[in-house]
Amino acid sequence: MPLVAVGAGVLLLLFLMTRLRLNGFAALLLVAIGVGLVQGIPVEKIPDVLAGGIGDQIGDTMLTIGLGAMVGRVMGDSGAAQRVATRLVDAFGQQRVQVAMVVTAMLIGVTMFYEVAFVIIVPVAFTIVRVTGKSLLWVGLPMSIALSTMHSFLPPHPGPTAVAATFHASAGLTLFYGLFIAVPLGALVALIWPRLPFVRRMDPSIPKGLVSERVFTDEEMPGMGWSLSVALFPVVLIAGAAVTEMATSGSNTLLHTVAFVGSAPVALLLTLLLAIWAFGPRIGRSLSDVSASCTSAAQAMAMILLVIGAGGAFKQVLVEGGISDYIKEVTHGWSISPIILAWLIAVILRIALGSATVAVVTASGVVLPLLAGSGVHPEVMVLAVSCGSIAFSHVNDPGFWMFKEYFNLSVVEALKARTTYTTVLAVLGLGGVLALEWSLDALTL
Repeated sequence: MPLVAVGAGVLLLLFLMTRLRLNGFAALLLVAIGVGLVQGIPVEKIPDVLAGGIGDQIGDTMLTIGLGAMVGRVMGDSGAAQRVATRLVDAFGQQRVQVAMVVTAMLIGVTMFYEVAFVIIVPVAFTIVRVTGKSLLWVGLPMSIALSTMHSFLPPHPGPTAVAATFHASAGLTLFYGLFIAVPLGALVALIWPRLPFVRRMDPSIPKGLVSERVFTDEEMPGMGWSLSVALFPVVLIAGAAVTEMATSGSNTLLHTVAFVGSAPVALLLTLLLAIWAFGPRIGRSLSDVSASCTSAAQAMAMILLVIGAGGAFKQVLVEGGISDYIKEVTHGWSISPIILAWLIAVILRIALGSATVAVVTASGVVLPLLAGSGVHPEVMVLAVSCGSIAFSHVNDPGFWMFKEYFNLSVVEALKARTTYTTVLAVLGLGGVLALEWSLDALTL
């Protein structure tokens, strides 16, 4: 049974990393090979499957994470990150620093991928931790939860956008309806989760090399205008491209140019160039100093990228093993509410495959025949599948490893913190989707 193989692989991975203390990169590759063999993938194909999974994952994330880390380190070493962090703390107060992180994450995360927004905001979160003395999870977890909610629930993020296209739903209406679910639920979970006893017992330190350890005086820090402008520059480029794509149709040179400049790697590369100038020669730092900041960030990211890539290899083995086809067969003919069934199929695929985007796209193909004749609004079905795909993030999800490494957690701690919050968001999201469908039906009566 394919799901048994997945479960056994997860348990073996936990054993290798928690009991034997094996490096995460090596452990993930070993388990991926074992699961591939059990799933019947030919031995000669397994190296290509692993390489393909690593390549796809690293190809999607290396440029984003690498450039984002460099921008963050340049801002940190110049004092710009501390300037933004200090202003946020002054504006909201130390007692409401979590609210500041949720508001920031939701505004940025509406149009930006989780990984991109994460690497842009996390240097500020690290600096707030150092300035205020608060726990890393007290500040960083609300940010991550808010970003997860925006990324998984709403267009123009890739999963919901792909499902909207499959269901012929309006991306604009899906975004409008989804905000009424995502914003209150995301904020609620983001503010509650760091207060739970099992989370408060975790006290990780900031990973070495990702942020400057120097504390700047007010005179040494760059001005707020430049600091905030550089921090928001990629947000403007990426969000502008996303909004342009949603608001226009057709194809021309201008739209292609906007899409190019607004792609995450190009936007972050342009931001890095701006940061090098703004926080280098302009304020008296030599280019060699700024280059050293970039090199330090790249060195600190090496193991994080390896682990994320290995997570992609594990995911690809599961995909190649035909687990999604098995789930299609098992769920075929289930006679329950189409909304609940759509959500449940997405949840099962998320648990089995790891990637929320893969799960949501696969689930949409399974659910599409249910939509015809069901009477359910297509936008509601998009939200049902999308919120189901956030559930149970665990060791076969590359995003899980990014969360774990940036917050310097053990595997067990990451499971306690991330797997629980993603699951609760999915369950609450289902309740919100059911309430939304009831409200829309009541308005049309």
